[in-house]
Amino acid sequence: MHPVSQSQLTFESDGKRIRIDRFLPATHGGQQRLPAVVGLHGAGGSSERMAEPAILLAAHGLAVYVLHYFDRTETIRADDKGTIVRHFFVWAKTVWNAIGLVAQQPEVDSNRIGLLGFSLGAYLALSVAAVDARVQVVVEFFGGMPKELKFFTRRLCPVLILHGDADQTVPVQEAFDLQKILEKKRIPYEMQIYPGIGHSFTAEIWKDAGARSLAFLQKQLARHDSP
Repeated sequence: MHPVSQSQLTFESDGKRIRIDRFLPATHGGQQRLPAVVGLHGAGGSSERMAEPAILLAAHGLAVYVLHYFDRTETIRADDKGTIVRHFFVWAKTVWNAIGLVAQQPEVDSNRIGLLGFSLGAYLALSVAAVDARVQVVVEFFGGMPKELKFFTRRLCPVLILHGDADQTVPVQEAFDLQKILEKKRIPYEMQIYPGIGHSFTAEIWKDAGARSLAFLQKQLARHDSP
């Protein structure tokens, strides 16, 4: 594993200043461009919770960018459905813009960019991936595909689905609905449904989910150099 360096970037999305927390392998000398992952927090809005998975991924050679997409709407939390409905597509556009910024970073291979989202962030990740060919892989924790896109998805990329079957916030049926979309489109995916687990994972489940996430991202974002 690599030691990890942390810093922060900012950019503008429709005139709003947006923060991104950057996590890089500290030993990376710039000689090779890295696969990148944009991390998206959930409705609680705490990007601090993203630090642990970001450090795990960066320690294994990925460039990770945790996006403060709530900055776009000056939102603290999004616990009510009205807030989510009102701002969802603005946040999605902010994710789109963030991917453009990440792709321009000197340490990033712009052809190897993935999204990792939790809950609301997972819905955003899948929504953006459905229209943005720059996204090569999605890891989604207890999220799903918005109903508006379930029947009109243009494209998708490989997806890792992680969900608890006792989730009372985002029902596990969302995972099975996503599975059907992926199978219909013949898109590679992996899925792990955790028995008896709700909308918050235990330490043991987090450890397993983290290992699955890392392996899936490394597999899907591996370099495929021409002979």
